[in-house]
Amino acid sequence: MTLRVAVIGRPNVGKSTLFNRLVGRKLALVDDTPGVTRDRREGEAKLGDLSFTIIDTAGLEDADDETLEGRMRRQTEAAIEEADLCLFMIDVRAGVTPADEHFAEMMRRFDRPVVVLANKSEGRAEEGAYEAYSLGFGDPVAISAEHGEGLGSLYDVLRPYADEAAERDEMGGADEAIVNVDLVDGESVEGEEDDPSKPLRIAVVGRPNAGKSTLINQLLGEERLLTGPEAGITRDSISVDWEYNDRRIKLFDTAGMRKKAKVNQKLEKLSVSDALRAIRFAEVVVVTLDATMPFEKQDLQIADLVVREGRALVIALNKWDLVEEPQSELNVLREKCERLLPQVRGVEMVPISGLTGRNLNKLMNAVLRTYDVWNIRLSTAKLNRWFDNIIQYHPPPAVSGRRLKLRYITQAKARPPTFVVFCTRSDAVPDSYRRYLLNQIREDFDLPGVPLRLILREGKNPYADRK
Repeated sequence: MTLRVAVIGRPNVGKSTLFNRLVGRKLALVDDTPGVTRDRREGEAKLGDLSFTIIDTAGLEDADDETLEGRMRRQTEAAIEEADLCLFMIDVRAGVTPADEHFAEMMRRFDRPVVVLANKSEGRAEEGAYEAYSLGFGDPVAISAEHGEGLGSLYDVLRPYADEAAERDEMGGADEAIVNVDLVDGESVEGEEDDPSKPLRIAVVGRPNAGKSTLINQLLGEERLLTGPEAGITRDSISVDWEYNDRRIKLFDTAGMRKKAKVNQKLEKLSVSDALRAIRFAEVVVVTLDATMPFEKQDLQIADLVVREGRALVIALNKWDLVEEPQSELNVLREKCERLLPQVRGVEMVPISGLTGRNLNKLMNAVLRTYDVWNIRLSTAKLNRWFDNIIQYHPPPAVSGRRLKLRYITQAKARPPTFVVFCTRSDAVPDSYRRYLLNQIREDFDLPGVPLRLILREGKNPYADRK
């Protein structure tokens, strides 16, 4: 187990800026608005030759336990308990505030070593460091997270703790890390081969207050993500490592996605952009609908976005425990889904309750089945036997009095299944016939619920270059 370091402090002192600098990527949202970070986020950090896990936390606020700020504070306290070392950050421009002193006193209740980081110290390092002594945590480290100043001093502080963690590993006393949080690798998964050694990436998306974070907490069996009755609690796309039936999985919780016309604040735009990025780099996307008002226009737009990105799609009908006549309602919703989402006909739709844990095994089994379909590969011989029958039964229409010749078909790649048809005059093939071919592929080869791609390509004319 590597060294685990939590960055603690009141809102807007620069915790997320330091987090992004140490992980080397802009994973955490950063804005001048206080309180941007709400959930705790982990990432793999590097500083010189040191490698460690860093935990970004919500800004500490003195509030009642049942309020949103109080629940955020409990998430931060959980991060402190998991950490080997806490970096208590203050803003030297504001000096040591009463809030800093209050939370420094709170930190003393935890049996964790604490180092004070005097952030925003560019040009005033000595002044900031001097005032930070009053917190009683020993020598402060003057840094500028935004400009990267003082990281050498931070390295010197972290080195002994990293050596101690390495010694514990050698002695076999280190515990396995249960949760490892970071954002997706910056590479698209479209067209990649399935690698069983990599975790399956599942993004949970939907409108605000559809129950996404509650669903993930129920899957994990712990209150890992911040939840509550307020809409729009989640801002960052937070990923959590998990195992389901001995299969490694990375779950991504995302911010609720409202209609574009209603998104006018910069922070919400950043949150939605983060959610879109999570969709783009996921493999399976679970679109979470509120079963009490399903298939709103925004739900359909989110599902269509997932399909256009080529991700495997599963629909979770959350809050099913609130539905009065579940069986008849489910039949109605299945019919509505087939009608409103014809581009993924046969998509898996599972009624669940994130609050009670109902049908979560069914949901995960649907995810794994859909993932297998998304990765399927069909042999060229099998495809062309099918293709010959299809063309004989329903040949392409003549265009401008000339027949279109479809020669053969092959599968170019999976993830999503993509097929190439070699033909003459590819630009003249009607869209209706393309849809017909895709629908027949889906039906005859049993490929429900995943986006399919069809590319028409003209073969090279061997006489084209002759005079």
